[in-house]
Amino acid sequence: MTDVSLGIPQMPAPDYPADVRARLEADAKEIIARYPGSRSALLPLLHLTQSEDGYVTRTGVRFCAEQLDLTTAEVTAVATFYSMYRRKPSGDYQVGVCTNTLCAVMGGDAIFDELKEHLGVGNNETTEDGKVTLEHIECNAACDFAPVVMVNWEFFDNQTPDSAKRLVDDLIAGREVRPTRGAPLCTYKETARILAGFPDERPGAVEATGGAGPASLAGLRLSRGEELPAAGAGQPARRSSVPPQGETPAAPSGTPGQPSPAEHASSHDAPQETAVSDPANPAGPESEEGK
Repeated sequence: MTDVSLGIPQMPAPDYPADVRARLEADAKEIIARYPGSRSALLPLLHLTQSEDGYVTRTGVRFCAEQLDLTTAEVTAVATFYSMYRRKPSGDYQVGVCTNTLCAVMGGDAIFDELKEHLGVGNNETTEDGKVTLEHIECNAACDFAPVVMVNWEFFDNQTPDSAKRLVDDLIAGREVRPTRGAPLCTYKETARILAGFPDERPGAVEATGGAGPASLAGLRLSRGEELPAAGAGQPARRSSVPPQGETPAAPSGTPGQPSPAEHASSHDAPQETAVSDPANPAGPESEEGK
């Protein structure tokens, strides 16, 4: 029989080798000094240990507890609460496929299923060569670029099953892979050190982070009455239905005073005569609905 607990408690976690511990202690002191209360440094300290081990080990938990005068139980409670802390060895590249509602509808589920088959792994499993760990993510916070895949928290937007498979093949083969936006890709351990709060010292990496993508800024530009860039090759730029301040919009024929659905930024958010907020059509109490 295997995986049977006999009730024997685990031995205390081993310590880091002296040279590793000295290096980590120096980094830990720098992290702890940033906070008025040392306990607040636990999250970045966990990232620091991940940058050393690739996941949160029992040794890492012990180290964090000793640095912050906490119990290992307190550290473990935090490390097991957040999904960004790994509980077992993981690959050099953490490939997260968004399977939340919008990305799933746009193809995220299909991407995740095909990557599982292509890589021969399941959720939160790592390829035999230790290169790629695959996981589904509830939300990558980039719905306007759906479906989205992230590698070590860098964005790869508007993916398809084929493009995602090429992406993981390139990662495994060691070929250069560039995110759609954001900093150049680095390994999971390097990412963990950056998340611990240490600067990304790679030449040009900080400058490459940039800002929000065009899709994220579309709503802001529409609110300002600006022209949106072309949606794609051969497609004309869509103009906002909101006129610049001080100007009156030209009413399209057949609908005096209101833009037609074709010209409106989104026909789904066009004013509706039966809207609850319309004073001319007040909604009754919920108990009266359907009468």
